[in-house]
Amino acid sequence: MESFSQRLHEIQKRKQSLLCIGLDVDPRKAPEKFRNSPAGLLEFNRKIIEATSDLVCAYKPNLAFYEALGECGWKLLHETLKYIPRTVLTIGDGKRNDIGNTAERYATSLFDDFGFDAVTINPYMGFDSVEPFLQRTDRGVFLLALTSNAGSKDFQRLKVGATPLYLKVVKKAVKWNTHDNVGLVVGATHPTELRAVRRIAKSLPILIPGVGAQGGDLASAVQNGCARTGDLAIINISRSVLYASTEENFADAARAEAIKVRDSIRSILSK
Repeated sequence: MESFSQRLHEIQKRKQSLLCIGLDVDPRKAPEKFRNSPAGLLEFNRKIIEATSDLVCAYKPNLAFYEALGECGWKLLHETLKYIPRTVLTIGDGKRNDIGNTAERYATSLFDDFGFDAVTINPYMGFDSVEPFLQRTDRGVFLLALTSNAGSKDFQRLKVGATPLYLKVVKKAVKWNTHDNVGLVVGATHPTELRAVRRIAKSLPILIPGVGAQGGDLASAVQNGCARTGDLAIINISRSVLYASTEENFADAARAEAIKVRDSIRSILSK
């Protein structure tokens, strides 16, 4: 069976793209005609996917945007996932976790019910909370290491002996990667630290949020986040693509922005 990392490598190689689009649908920002009903938001997502699926290696729905819509949000997420081609990976961004038996229920929900190819989880509670996800050997598990928000300094940079906590997470991730399905989340807002993470986690996928609206630099994210093979970095872009326009041309505008970012990544890699 092909591992998650192998599948990611093949998709990125075939599509020549490291781009991931965050499907963080927000009724307050969507074009007005789609704002007032779940059917409208589904149509918005469908058009975004149809306009961009040939340009990306992954889509990353942040579960909070769907949960905030209540019961209809879960249905919206299920229906949205049906529109994503199998040639594109899906990453369920919920940052879930709990003790082992509860973690197993989270894994069942995200992998079996929703069918995500990968998830983001919080490793703070240790190995027994991570193991239920790791046992799904064909699915990806992205552990939060150093997140893109300013508050990441409050805990993630604290020293454990002489080593920052986030690097302790990275070293554990490498150790736990017995099924070639462990990845890391490192924000583009931390370019120096991203380079340090890649030196330790040479062959792990790294999901890199924070480019664009959060202030992360695209060139630094690509240069510091890619493996030696020029892949295994997943560059996530959300708002600048989804809401490139709120007019009738929103899908065309989203495609144009996605092409711009994808081609910029290619240009950076070619230097």
